[in-house]
Amino acid sequence: MNRTFAGLLAVMLALLLAGCASGGASSKSAPPEQATTAVENYLIGVDDIVQVSVWRNPELGITVPVRPDGMISVPLVGDVAAGGRTPADVAGDIQKKLGDYVRDPQVAVILTELRSHEYLSRVRVTGAVRQPISIPYRQGMTVLDAVLAAGGINEFAAPDRSDLFRKNKDETTATYPVRLDRILNRGDLSTNYTVAPGDVIVIPERTF
Repeated sequence: MNRTFAGLLAVMLALLLAGCASGGASSKSAPPEQATTAVENYLIGVDDIVQVSVWRNPELGITVPVRPDGMISVPLVGDVAAGGRTPADVAGDIQKKLGDYVRDPQVAVILTELRSHEYLSRVRVTGAVRQPISIPYRQGMTVLDAVLAAGGINEFAAPDRSDLFRKNKDETTATYPVRLDRILNRGDLSTNYTVAPGDVIVIPERTF
């Protein structure tokens, strides 16, 4: 009886330790979902492209650049100040003004192209790719999108040792491993992270 109990206890302890080990490995590699937050906190500038959507009223939706005077023109509402404001602030302003024409309007403002701070908002791919590039950030862009825009990896690449580098608010840089070979050849999208403005993706070369 004692041997049976001891055996069961040992098995339970082994399973517990294995579960803790696997949990620690999976939690360290994923970057925080901050791409959306970065765009929401971004102050809209001249030449940025914004998309205005009104729930249940698609005819009121528009996609326009911000004019040099910082304004955008919205159906029914007219000119709305966008420059120097966050997308949420602009959406609230439009929603308030639309209330005179539409019952309970629900407005969303999305930045589709960040042109006013072009180099701060770019995503860069370098290393063992066919064409190292610096491309404008687009909402929803992933690691795979950026790598494909660089022409894919070359014959010298070590894709499963790739990294995504992201600058934190305190100016430190965080590094997140990207298993690019698994993304490209196995359809494993667990490290196909959504990128944020300013991200750098590096694909190293194999060591021979």
